[in-house]
Amino acid sequence: MTIDVWMQHPTARWLQNDFTASIARWVGDGWSAQPPDPSSTLAAMDAADISRGLLSAWYGPTGPLISNDDVAQLTQSHPGRFSGLAGVDLRRPMDAVRELRRSVEDLGFVGWRVIPWLWESPPTDRRYYPLFAACVELGVPCCTQVGHTGPLRPSETGRPIPYIDQVALDFPELVMVCGHIGYPWTEEMIAVCRKHPRTCGLPEVSRRPISCSLRYQLPDAHSGSGAGRIG
Repeated sequence: MTIDVWMQHPTARWLQNDFTASIARWVGDGWSAQPPDPSSTLAAMDAADISRGLLSAWYGPTGPLISNDDVAQLTQSHPGRFSGLAGVDLRRPMDAVRELRRSVEDLGFVGWRVIPWLWESPPTDRRYYPLFAACVELGVPCCTQVGHTGPLRPSETGRPIPYIDQVALDFPELVMVCGHIGYPWTEEMIAVCRKHPRTCGLPEVSRRPISCSLRYQLPDAHSGSGAGRIG
């Protein structure tokens, strides 16, 4: 089974943000300001031999760009093809923890994803820490972005050292999945993965973990449980 762990199904709110300008330039004629139909996403997955996709919610300082309920509509409509990754509003830490718990326990989501560049706050910001603890308690991974920022935001928040290294030291039980492998700080990301067995980096193309002993089993699509198992 091939699983794409770094997906989003855009909403109009997501597509109309200024940070998407660079993405639109790269995509060229294939870019659309209109949200795609889910059937086109499924067709693209089939063409790439992707069995299952982890769809991410996006929350930033302006609020939800792709809400957890937006994601839940797709995961519930296509339970064999999609699983959800929660997003939360870091401005309200206790509400954020409650929303993460709701997403996992009630909506069946399998983890939390945060985009530090969207908040212009590195992963060591104090607002993340209650959520790291909640991930450990819920038995789900934290997925985050490392490396430079393709969208039009500063890149400093994506440095594996010192940020990911420090979080892994503070939360040795936390499973972290770091998307995009950290380019141009790739060697830093590989070093962090070798140092911390529950941290892995994912290259943008192959989605195959590098230097990581992590094994994370997704819940059964029909079990109703969002918690996976870590081994």
